[in-house]
Amino acid sequence: MSEGERARGKPGLPTAFWRLWIGETVSSFGTYVTLLALQVLILVTLHGNAQDVGWVNSCRWLPYLLFGLVAGAWVERRRRQPVMVVTDLAAGVLLTLVPLAWVAGVLSVPVLAALVFLYGATTLVNAAASMAVLPRVIPLAQLQRGHAFLDGSDAVAQTAGPALAGVLIRVVGAPFAVLIDALSYLFSAAMMASLRIEEPRTQPAAARRNVRSEIRDGIGWIYRGPHLRANAINTHVWFAANAILGVVVPTYGLQTLHLSVIQFSITTAVAGVGAVVGAAVTTVVGRRLGTGRTVIATQFVTIAGVLVMALAATAGGWHVAAILALGQGLHGVAMGASNSHEMAYRQTMTPDHLQARTNITMHAFNRAVVVVVAPLAGLLATVAGTRAALIVAAAIFTVAVAILIASPFRTVDLTAAS
Repeated sequence: MSEGERARGKPGLPTAFWRLWIGETVSSFGTYVTLLALQVLILVTLHGNAQDVGWVNSCRWLPYLLFGLVAGAWVERRRRQPVMVVTDLAAGVLLTLVPLAWVAGVLSVPVLAALVFLYGATTLVNAAASMAVLPRVIPLAQLQRGHAFLDGSDAVAQTAGPALAGVLIRVVGAPFAVLIDALSYLFSAAMMASLRIEEPRTQPAAARRNVRSEIRDGIGWIYRGPHLRANAINTHVWFAANAILGVVVPTYGLQTLHLSVIQFSITTAVAGVGAVVGAAVTTVVGRRLGTGRTVIATQFVTIAGVLVMALAATAGGWHVAAILALGQGLHGVAMGASNSHEMAYRQTMTPDHLQARTNITMHAFNRAVVVVVAPLAGLLATVAGTRAALIVAAAIFTVAVAILIASPFRTVDLTAAS
């Protein structure tokens, strides 16, 4: 990256970052519209249940389990920018098939699951490339700041996206609301294509190691080295708990608490408001507490948020939606405040040639957890009830934070360098 390009952006963050940020922000808005639209599509339009939500969520992340490790090695053999452009375009095309299938009268939960699986495969490759490209766009010392900007805009999208989705679903129906996300991916592809970044040439085929060896290196760096092991295990356990929330909260809100689509979309938007607040204060909190203690504190906030959500079933009248919104808001604050520190730590500790493999290996294992847990969460909610499933999620979040407390990660502090 040239000094001139660096100088044209905001001090410390180059122009290329802001183009990346704009593309990611618009895409995030579309993603949060689709997230709610798919839940309503399954539970209301297609008359599904919690188990159907679980299976579709599982299919969304199944490509990470099947192809995640290979995808990281594959991306590192290629320039990352073109990979991001092509996969954005592919995701937009696949999402367009959802309303087309509805118009054709062939959309069902199995068909939706198949489309979501293909969509997940494209976002898998895109994630491997986009996570690995950021350290080439901004200096390592500014990674936490860059992630904070990305998290902040994602949090705004998390706030406005569900509210927009609620209106769109009411006006045009859940299948057609997904088109907003398709358009956002096309815009993101255009922004990614406009990036001006320097990427090293890929190695000739003869100089490359075999894929199995490269995958082994990525796994070894995470789980055998001293830097990322505790952070990785904590993240896997956290994703198990969050997978339960992803399945149970929509069913809890729409079917157990009998909220309308608009009411539920508002409670979901409050999670986005919380994430905005978390992202806004995360740098200040990180400087006071340090990286490790900040992440630990946010995970305690998550536990509190889930327990508050569970209390909504004991309330009546407007208090039901208000309590659910409060719980979602606390969970949003925690996510908004923690992610930039975790990502900055992981990318700072990892050399460039292992970035794609390290990040996508973590993603693959995290999503593998979702693939396994999501259907079980649906079964748990069906058998024991959605409120009991929320209590189980809170218990698993507690296990996750205990792992960090017992590890050296609690004393990590990267904020002094930034």
